[in-house]
Amino acid sequence: MALHLGMITTDSTDPLPLARWWADVLGGEVVAENEGWFVVVATEAGALAFQRVEEVTPGKNRVHLDLVVDGDLDAEHERLVAAGAASLGERTEGAARWFTLTDPQGNEFCVAPEDHHP
Repeated sequence: MALHLGMITTDSTDPLPLARWWADVLGGEVVAENEGWFVVVATEAGALAFQRVEEVTPGKNRVHLDLVVDGDLDAEHERLVAAGAASLGERTEGAARWFTLTDPQGNEFCVAPEDHHP
């Protein structure tokens, strides 16, 4: 018996528009809407889900996505901001460089170049 990751699920008070945003920026597609209460996005890397809740947990999310780009990091940062993400700034640690952003509903995620991803 082996355990594997099925999908990553995010709580949202309005999951359908958030799922559509993630599908757009990741080149995926919404594959299940379930009347807007549990929305599934299929991407090349795996599935994301967005489930409706009455109220999201306040504060910084404890789990976030670390995305990698195989091209120009600055151009990808600009594309994401133009698509509706908010930039929390550029980060560096040694030779590593990445951006921390939030999606349109405030969920944090990071974007780094492929060569700096473990």
